[in-house]
Amino acid sequence: MEATQLDGMHDFLSSPKKIIITTHQKPDGDALGSSLGLYHYLLKKSHTVSVITPTDYPKFLWWLPGNKKVINFEHQELKAKKLLDEADLLFCVDFNRLTRGGKFSEYASTLSLPKALIDHHLEPETDFRFIHWRVSASSTAELVYEFIEKMHDESIVDRDISTCLYTGIMTDTDNFRLPNTSANVHRIASVLIDTGVRPDYVFERVNETFTVDRLRFFGFCMNEKMEVFPEKKTALLAIEGEELKKYKIGTGDTEGLVNMPMKIDGIRLVAMIVQRPGIVKVSFRSKGDVDVNQLAKEYFKGGGHKNAAGGQSDVSVLETRKKFLELLKDFKIN
Repeated sequence: MEATQLDGMHDFLSSPKKIIITTHQKPDGDALGSSLGLYHYLLKKSHTVSVITPTDYPKFLWWLPGNKKVINFEHQELKAKKLLDEADLLFCVDFNRLTRGGKFSEYASTLSLPKALIDHHLEPETDFRFIHWRVSASSTAELVYEFIEKMHDESIVDRDISTCLYTGIMTDTDNFRLPNTSANVHRIASVLIDTGVRPDYVFERVNETFTVDRLRFFGFCMNEKMEVFPEKKTALLAIEGEELKKYKIGTGDTEGLVNMPMKIDGIRLVAMIVQRPGIVKVSFRSKGDVDVNQLAKEYFKGGGHKNAAGGQSDVSVLETRKKFLELLKDFKIN
């Protein structure tokens, strides 16, 4: 499934414009990496560009080039709204529905400015003037690089652009190990490395900057919170808010935790339920033909990809755990 509608985009970008780039709430490596990669590219094209995130994001992404210029809508609402009011174009990156942007989206949806979509999630909205969307893409960062190619601007890709895009690709392919790691991914990664990206440095900054509390929290979850159901090839983590507070777990500190039980031989589905302020978040990972996107969409007001999806629950962690276990009884896992 794919769609590309970029007719007129080259001409649109041929003169200086005021452009806003945004992404989903609690941006991950691909969301921020693709946003900042696009940001640096558009700056080189002489546009006035701002990246506005709906919320904060993990500290392990703060090192990315351009991070200090990012505007957090929750903390700088008036400035963000002024920029939106004056913008000529809104890029929606790594999310397919404007409603995923929370209060930022509520305001942006009232504006009549044209919108562009670069994304790889299922079932995008259709209210976009420009679109480059492909479900099979490893990451939105991969699609941003393709977008630059379609604008015939590969020659201006520099180290800052490449570092951001490489980070997005690396994180969304789980360090180039997931099935979405295509030949095209390696082609683009090679080009990005040729511009000066240091893969070892990017890996270290993203994956090896744990605090002592965060590492102990991961150990606690594996030892005390993980439930394994061998007959259903499933593992489950259900984590209460008090447990997060005990280990001083902040935004992004649970990143990667849901993937850890996938390392168990025979496990093909992992569910993680976490109490966050005002919401219970649900994350799924799977292997092969186990479709967790449908599970998240039908029962947890979410979605995502076939093997990686998420949603939310209106009841407690304990009640959400019970709900998932009931669903698991009839969920087919090959």
